[in-house]
Amino acid sequence: MTKKENVRLEVMNFIDKDVNDYMDKFLISPEKIWQPTDFLPDSHSDKFYDELTELRELSKDLPYDFWITLIGDTITEEALPSYESWIMEIDGVDNENSNGWAKWFRAWTAEENRHGDVLNKFLYLSGRVNMREIEISTHYLISDGFDIGTSHDPYKNFVYTSFQELATYISHNRVSELAKKHSVKSLAKMCKIIAGDEMRHHLAYGEFVKRIFEVDPSEMMLAFQYM
Repeated sequence: MTKKENVRLEVMNFIDKDVNDYMDKFLISPEKIWQPTDFLPDSHSDKFYDELTELRELSKDLPYDFWITLIGDTITEEALPSYESWIMEIDGVDNENSNGWAKWFRAWTAEENRHGDVLNKFLYLSGRVNMREIEISTHYLISDGFDIGTSHDPYKNFVYTSFQELATYISHNRVSELAKKHSVKSLAKMCKIIAGDEMRHHLAYGEFVKRIFEVDPSEMMLAFQYM
């Protein structure tokens, strides 16, 4: 391990003791946070078929470009296994001993997992898209993996993730506005809530970057410039 990597590990270990506080501030318990079934027809309800019919009828009014955007958002969210496997390997994350960072990333992943789940189910129920082709694309994306050029560097990874979360916030928020414009209020609300999650996560990773700036400003600035 190089001297630079040693310093990064020391900084991550130093901040690790405060990660539980970040979890309390930026994450929500499974019982209190929304779940995908909150925004979809309830299969246990006698009104399920009526709700499903309404969803499919409203979906007919959404234009082609809208579906392309929603599919892109869905596939991006469903590549979560790639993101998690990458980020769990950065310096300072001790999954074996379940340190604070490992707990954070698992809990963050659990929140993010709901996004792809609810979007996938909506697409399926809408009857407006070729789900098999979407599933094949997602399969390829996860199978191929990706390299974001950050290696195991936590500084670069936090910068990348903070911007990634902001980008997904913008995308989901715009889809919400389009759905509202076409009077599909349930979908508009769903995407707005997802966007809210992404903004909350963006603020969290921004907080991590800010904290590292306070502890190791020169190296954090170089990492920020690199990204």
